[in-house]
Amino acid sequence: MKSKDGKYLKALRFDWLTKHYDRIVAMTTRESYFKKKLIAQSHLKDNDMIIDIGSGTGTLAIMIKKSNPKLIVTGVDADAQIISIAEKKLAIEGVKVSFEAAMSNNLPFKDESYECCFSSLFFHHLTDEDKSKTFIEIFRVLNQGGQLHVADWGKPTNFIMRLLFFIVQFLDGFETTSSNVKGKLPELMRKAGFSDVKTVQEIPTMLGTMTVYSARKLKKI
Repeated sequence: MKSKDGKYLKALRFDWLTKHYDRIVAMTTRESYFKKKLIAQSHLKDNDMIIDIGSGTGTLAIMIKKSNPKLIVTGVDADAQIISIAEKKLAIEGVKVSFEAAMSNNLPFKDESYECCFSSLFFHHLTDEDKSKTFIEIFRVLNQGGQLHVADWGKPTNFIMRLLFFIVQFLDGFETTSSNVKGKLPELMRKAGFSDVKTVQEIPTMLGTMTVYSARKLKKI
């Protein structure tokens, strides 16, 4: 995430938490469940070009590649430290994924380069302005008919989920998470040009409601 002073927000805000990221996310967010859901709903085909925005330690990108070794997968993150962790995981998992260090609101890719974009637990790190710019960039790099699949904190489904989400807000900031808790991500997707925007599933977790979305860039007639 790019902040007002031009810096990005770490995955867990503080450098010393980065090495614990995978363990914390796995314990608190039902990570395996919602990431498998994202992949299953995408119906990817051999040789599809895939981009994972805010790829972090590479868990989702690696899962996508393992789901079909013929996919061409690129992860994007601004944090060089977390990309280093992701690249070490590649050697352990024995798969090939490319990682690019870049800001999500200024992607270093050509127009209409990818069939599908994924993002998980990333948009709540962005200000509303950068959320919008990121969706616009994703729309730009997707092919006509391209897919977008997002999992992130959404509008709490009940009072307990709202109380739990305060933990995330205290850690990651109220400014960047307010649109998530208000359920505004679908609106921002539509404003960026996406169609067929859907809230696919709302998943209760230890830290609030994890919401799975899908959208599409329609083909020009």
